[in-house]
Amino acid sequence: MVILGFDIGAALTPDVSLLETVFRGMLMYFFIFVLLRVVLRGRTSAMTVSDLLVLVLIADAASDAMAANYQSITNGVVLVTTIVASSFVVDWLAFRIPAIGQFVHPERKPLVVDGRLIRTTLKGELMTEAELMTQLRLNGVEDLAEVKAAYLGGELGTDAAGDGRHRDT
Repeated sequence: MVILGFDIGAALTPDVSLLETVFRGMLMYFFIFVLLRVVLRGRTSAMTVSDLLVLVLIADAASDAMAANYQSITNGVVLVTTIVASSFVVDWLAFRIPAIGQFVHPERKPLVVDGRLIRTTLKGELMTEAELMTQLRLNGVEDLAEVKAAYLGGELGTDAAGDGRHRDT
């Protein structure tokens, strides 16, 4: 059916097998997820690696479908759905299986404990003391001695007053 020069049937007819589209989406999601987890080792800001990966892959998959690089909107929809489903499966497995959970959501790393700088964590995260102090100042802390605990785990979190309230920067 053609309306104003637009062939609706051609746009909705998959040009690549839907099973192949699902397989490619799952394979790329898991490959890139593991690659980023190993390479970055949790060095992300407010967004998790999984979140970033999903956004990038969805944007790429959706743009290909919209630009007619697939020739089929159906393939783009199936690929985006596969990526979102893969993300859900990874989060579900991380919740159900502790070993996977530790890989997907690593523990927060201590940067400051009882006013003492944990230099091994800073070194491992390639973070300078000046960068840490900048983040602490943004969180309203002027002196390291004021900090009961500061952790890196997706974001910098502090308990400056020692009152148990966690604040993120």
